[in-house]
Amino acid sequence: MTTLTDSGVQAGSLADRIVNSPAGYSGIEPDDEWVAEILRLKEERNATILAHNYQLPAIQDIADHVGDSLALARIAATAAEDTIVFCGVHFMAETAKILSPDKMVLLPDTRAGCSLADSITAEELRAWRDEFPDAVVVSYVNTTAAVKALTDYCCTSSNAVDVVNAIDPDREVLFLPDQFLGQHVKRVTGRENMHIWAGECHVHAAINGDELEEKARANPEAELFVHPECGCATSSLYLVSEGHFPEDQVKILSTGGMLEEAARTGARKVLVATEVGMIHQLRKAAPQVDFEAVNRKAACKFMKMITPAALLRSLTEGADEIHVDAETARLAARSVQRMISIGHSVPVSK
Repeated sequence: MTTLTDSGVQAGSLADRIVNSPAGYSGIEPDDEWVAEILRLKEERNATILAHNYQLPAIQDIADHVGDSLALARIAATAAEDTIVFCGVHFMAETAKILSPDKMVLLPDTRAGCSLADSITAEELRAWRDEFPDAVVVSYVNTTAAVKALTDYCCTSSNAVDVVNAIDPDREVLFLPDQFLGQHVKRVTGRENMHIWAGECHVHAAINGDELEEKARANPEAELFVHPECGCATSSLYLVSEGHFPEDQVKILSTGGMLEEAARTGARKVLVATEVGMIHQLRKAAPQVDFEAVNRKAACKFMKMITPAALLRSLTEGADEIHVDAETARLAARSVQRMISIGHSVPVSK
């Protein structure tokens, strides 16, 4: 006789092994059985799996599309499948729902949040806008749907400079929430009428200038790939300005930009300052290059909540579905659509 669990899953099946804990779902190894079941369920649900570059290697490898926030947003907007399984964090799945409101969007663990998105609320943005009523609001995509609904333009690290350059130079700009990305954009654009919110990603902010300098001095022939969210981005430019490192060896890049640069680099070694999940895609793009994380502990606990067990559970049960209030989605769609229409994005892998 077939025995079912409380969730309706057949006892003894692969999904029946899933363990739920406050830290996330576990109990499943990404072996051949898991791969076969994910592929079967994906076909059964007519689903596509999107994975951010910071996801676990097994999740990246099973996904249909792997990329940065901008590339994946563009895929979500045009996906032909009925279901989008977004292996990332909450704001990313919300963005997919905003762009494809008629599709089912699943986030394999809705507890996967984002410290940067949490650094500004809709109420705080309203108050900030009231201080600068004529300013244009530019929000990094790492924000909630409610914040996007109050935003004029969204951006990602790969097109933030293009977005700000597209705005009337006489208009003040409120840039949020990442202070390091904002400082990078202000430096590149030379825009003085730009106000920057003091938010940060706890993972990128923790990659500091001292450890970057130590690694760089120990590897003088290496190139540096530095994400603009990092606390060490300014330090990398200081190394150049002080003559400690050649200018052409230091690259301030989005994750998508890192993949572009990896494909054409002639360096034998590259030091990478971003979340460690990025190393997997870089090694696939340029296996002849030795990629080394500047900080090997720079792992986002939220990104890593999308485990093989979480993905299996989501496809098996249709959990956890993402919903965005219709009016919030309507307002947010304007700023998100502007984001995906400005600048370029590298092709997603697969």
